[in-house]
Amino acid sequence: MKSSKKQANKISGRVREQLILDRLFATEKSEFLTLYGRRRVGKTFLVRNFFEKKPCLFFYVTGIQEGKLKEQLGQFTKQISTIFYEGISIVPYKSWSEAFEALTTAMLKVSKRTKIVLFFDEFPWMATKRSGSLSALEYFWNRHWTHDPRLKLIICGSSASWIIDKIVNNKGGLHNRVTRTMILEPLNLHDTKAYLADLGNKLNDRQVLDLYMVLGGIPHYLSLVEKGLSAQQCIEELFFRRDGALVNEFDRLFSSLFKESSAYIDIIRIIANHRYGIGQAQLIREIKLSSGGGTTRRLKELEEAGFIVSFLPHGHSDKGLYYKVIDEYTLFYLHWLEPRITAIRNRDQSPGYWLSKSQSSGWKSWSGYAFEAVCNKHIAQIKKALNIDPGSESGSWRYVPRQNPEDEKDGGGAQIDLLFDRPDQAITVCEIKYSMQPFTIDKVYAQALAKKVEVYQQQTRTKKQIFLVMITSAGLKSSKHYDELISQEVTLGDLFKSV
Repeated sequence: MKSSKKQANKISGRVREQLILDRLFATEKSEFLTLYGRRRVGKTFLVRNFFEKKPCLFFYVTGIQEGKLKEQLGQFTKQISTIFYEGISIVPYKSWSEAFEALTTAMLKVSKRTKIVLFFDEFPWMATKRSGSLSALEYFWNRHWTHDPRLKLIICGSSASWIIDKIVNNKGGLHNRVTRTMILEPLNLHDTKAYLADLGNKLNDRQVLDLYMVLGGIPHYLSLVEKGLSAQQCIEELFFRRDGALVNEFDRLFSSLFKESSAYIDIIRIIANHRYGIGQAQLIREIKLSSGGGTTRRLKELEEAGFIVSFLPHGHSDKGLYYKVIDEYTLFYLHWLEPRITAIRNRDQSPGYWLSKSQSSGWKSWSGYAFEAVCNKHIAQIKKALNIDPGSESGSWRYVPRQNPEDEKDGGGAQIDLLFDRPDQAITVCEIKYSMQPFTIDKVYAQALAKKVEVYQQQTRTKKQIFLVMITSAGLKSSKHYDELISQEVTLGDLFKSV
């Protein structure tokens, strides 16, 4: 039992983040760290498991979602009692100023040689309307805490936009007071495999990839993977059973992050329908919203929360921003689960539904899209495998003729999944292919690849050298066409490497 608990509390990956926390802890001055990232990404786990092993006094309190001021202060009072006064009964504080005053007094009783870490988790939930928590924080940081070299303050929240607007970019008393900022991203493939192994799930690269395309690198979701089941069996259990752990996660996730969450869901649902991204102007037309601050603000908040990404397509710098959904769970839910949600909740489907669907042509088509998204999150690994200059610009490219897409005079349409515009007068064009078995480039596929490169050269008028690369999930079979067209290959193993 002790061994399994130790493994469950082990921090997998997060090398850079642990280094930041180590440096913060080692300084002989007060520190103010803001930490944010997508909900369920492991912020609380990282901080608690890191500092509970350090020789310090660790004060941890978390906000209560939709909790009233009295509830928030009651929880804060209880933590002060537990950490500083051995759990004696304390009358709950009536304001945040009173609570922070009590905390300051309690810290003065701690040895001058003992470092103190204050971890205010989900602080945006504590900052209820007219609560005075933010102004109290400003006062006590500036008046007392910043002068205490023992003190390390960590303000954490899943609402990235709130942390950025109210703390990082604060125009009042906290202006320029933050000493460090950390954005906690989902785990990459390498760290996902290590995390699963730490939980006893020693899966091969292919099984981990299939889970990653559905769950992403979200530690909480990965912790739900049951030992001894294949990726597809796990997906069946988590999503396609009435009591599946992730059946109702979507609504909970968005309601915990956004007020009027339905408006955000409407936006993300439209973006998810556009595989290669959608321009902001078209998005506004489709959702029938005004182009005012409301839509722009929601897009910004969705991006800061890690659900979408804004980008300029390669060669389209004058066309405005495009948006694409990058959260794997969201994409899977909207495409596969939402259309079946009523049947799942009513038990109106037979066991083994997903095991059957995972062999269908629909899954094969969708998994190609999902694999492209995974590759775009592992650009550093791909650059390393191809020995591409880190300064190369990555992007995608798409050309849709204004007239008939088959019109030869117009060049025909073409889509490039990923390309690297290199400083050595060359462009690496990547074709991404998901398959269950090693893929063979036959004559028809070879002609399509050659045509794609030709259209790109015609439409961009580039004079740079073009190198064609294949990124595959199951490898390539050697063939005449492979030798003629492909300069390099990136394998699934390359995507799992550490960088």
